[in-house]
Amino acid sequence: MDLKKIKPYGDTINDGKVQISFTLPVPNSEKGEVCAKELAMKMGVYDPLVVHRESLEKNFSFYIIYGSLMHSVDFTKIHVETVETNHMDMKEIEQYIEENIKREIVVIGASTGSDAHTVGIDAIMNMKGYAGHYGLERYKGIQAYNLGSQVENEVFVQKAIELNADVLLVSQTVTQKDIHLQNLTNLIELLEAEGIRDQVIVICGGPRITHELAKELGYDAGFGTKKYAEDVAAFFVCELENRNLVNKDRR
Repeated sequence: MDLKKIKPYGDTINDGKVQISFTLPVPNSEKGEVCAKELAMKMGVYDPLVVHRESLEKNFSFYIIYGSLMHSVDFTKIHVETVETNHMDMKEIEQYIEENIKREIVVIGASTGSDAHTVGIDAIMNMKGYAGHYGLERYKGIQAYNLGSQVENEVFVQKAIELNADVLLVSQTVTQKDIHLQNLTNLIELLEAEGIRDQVIVICGGPRITHELAKELGYDAGFGTKKYAEDVAAFFVCELENRNLVNKDRR
């Protein structure tokens, strides 16, 4: 296998076979089918075959296309920046807090700005957690405050000051017009204006969030999909100690 020319796998290695689907604002017709094929070819799919098409409404139609992708990727040049921390489960994290932090850690989390989605922050914060991974509310040694959704950054920061928070968790799902980037940037600016940015661990997460993006925006870490409470907690408990933020009277 040539790792410098990686393509999708269908029937044989690197044959580039893909299946794509999309909706067009045109009636379901032969003309619409040709339009769908031409779009697929402009995407880099050769020999596109429309295996299914149907009407959605009078002037909208849906297409499923099968074909071969002409493009490839050099896998050897891909670099992904990831959160570096020791993996720990819930019990190990609780023990780490007891032996190294020696006090309760105050964590507040929210979906901030206009974001009304709570699934992500609930999975990390709520006691029941997600998919068998308990949330931070269940952890001994952690005081977890889930503020919910659509929390303005100003309110979030003031709550952090009020609770003398150690860790701030921000979930962002809404990404239209990159509003999540604006909102995440604004939060860091507010923390800096209050003079507390360096006194807290700030973490963001969501389906469009990567660790590399989070660092660029001024966060300590970023977590995408398939991450759970223990992944987040393992990072911030170690980071608190590494940055000498263990002392509760630090401000």
